Amino acid sequence: MLTYAVFFFAVAAVGGLVLASSVLRGKLAPWPLSLIHAGLGATGLVLLILAVMNGADNRITIALVILAVAALGGFFLASIHLRQKVAPSGVVIVHAGAAVIGFLLLAGTVYNLF
Repeated sequence: MLTYAVFFFAVAAVGGLVLASSVLRGKLAPWPLSLIHAGLGATGLVLLILAVMNGADNRITIALVILAVAALGGFFLASIHLRQKVAPSGVVIVHAGAAVIGFLLLAGTVYNLF
C-alpha cells in the first residue's frame, strides 16, 4: 500500500512541476492538470491514512501530517485559481516545499533509505 502511495505522490509531483512552472511565469495553470494533480495527491493521502490506521511506522504518520499540510496549501491555491487569478509565488513554493519534504520522508521510510 505504501509503495502505491509513493507512486501516486511521484506522479502528482511531475504534474506539480508543470503547474508551478506556469504560475511562476505569471500564467494560470491548466485547470485539467490541476484536477489530476489534486486527485493523485488525494489518492496518496487516503493510502497513507489507511496505512497509519493499520499501525504504520511513526515516520509515515509524520509524512502524512506534512503532506496534509501541503494539501491544505493546495486547497488554498485552488481557491485562488478558481477566481481566475495567478497565485503568489511564495505560496506555491511553500506548498511545493512541504510536499517535497513529506514525499522524501515517505519514500525514505518505505525504501529504508534512513
